[in-house]
Amino acid sequence: MSAFAVSLRVILPALALVAPLGAALGFFLSRARGALRAVVDALVLVPLVLPPSVVGYLLLVVLGRRGAIGALLERAFDVRLVFSSAGASVAVAAVALPLMAKASEAAFARVDRSLEEAAEANGLSASATFRLVTLPLALPGLGAAATLAALRALGEFGATLTFAGYTRSTATAPLEVYFAMQQGDDGRALGLSLALVAVSTIAAFVFHAWSRR
Repeated sequence: MSAFAVSLRVILPALALVAPLGAALGFFLSRARGALRAVVDALVLVPLVLPPSVVGYLLLVVLGRRGAIGALLERAFDVRLVFSSAGASVAVAAVALPLMAKASEAAFARVDRSLEEAAEANGLSASATFRLVTLPLALPGLGAAATLAALRALGEFGATLTFAGYTRSTATAPLEVYFAMQQGDDGRALGLSLALVAVSTIAAFVFHAWSRR
């Protein structure tokens, strides 16, 4: 399996988790006030400011075979995250979630609150107002947030290597670049690096287009 196929296999499940969770966190952060918001905001930002290798190590402590949750998963469901594609997805999700949440917060903050108030004044419930007014207006920003999270996921290296290791099912493109360099295969390392630059550039243009909307 090619490095980009592995990356896609790792990133898609991570984004399926990160996109809705990050959007929900972003909505909460854009509307909440007080101490609870400050605590949630700090927790969201922690993986963003920590070195990725530290994030991977903490995941290993909690979700590894000797970790409380990891041991429970293996004992009860025979699920082992370490050195697996699922574990790589968890590591990628952990580092991409803060970007999705903060960009989503900005998207919801840009929604004109007077439109929501007008909808509620005309009889729409809070859930209907969110579905018919808030979400459509925030959607371009949420698309940009998802693109940003995908870019971060594509470039993730430290947490993936620390928690999921380097195996056939976790050998994403950034890991392959590193190990190609270690093995002296400069041609492969350069080819993968240029491919990553090309993919990231295209995604950056998509992000810019969504942001302008």
